[in-house]
Amino acid sequence: MNVALWILQILLALLFLAAGLTKMSVDKNKLRDRLPYVEDYTQGQMRAIGAIEAVAAVGLVLPEATGIAPVLTPLAAAGLAITMVLAALVHRRRKESIAVNLVLLAVALVIAIGRFL
Repeated sequence: MNVALWILQILLALLFLAAGLTKMSVDKNKLRDRLPYVEDYTQGQMRAIGAIEAVAAVGLVLPEATGIAPVLTPLAAAGLAITMVLAALVHRRRKESIAVNLVLLAVALVIAIGRFL
């Protein structure tokens, strides 16, 4: 089980780190084609969302890997699960698909539960 959790943690961390860094560094006008929901947010809000995703990505791996405050790993996963619930609500309101949000929510929940136990 530990190996499976590590694989999920690393994959989810890489995905959210890439997404977070992109949202923090790319102008929202350049993101509109790939992420139409950015129209609903200011540049600052997009950067904040990106920062949350990037910090959570680091939190998925670093605490557990170093043994320093490993309780932060399941908390980061739980935070990403909450983020995906909120993202799904935004996409639902915009009448967009929430399938990716639900998959990422499920993976984050598996990590959170697996690391809390």
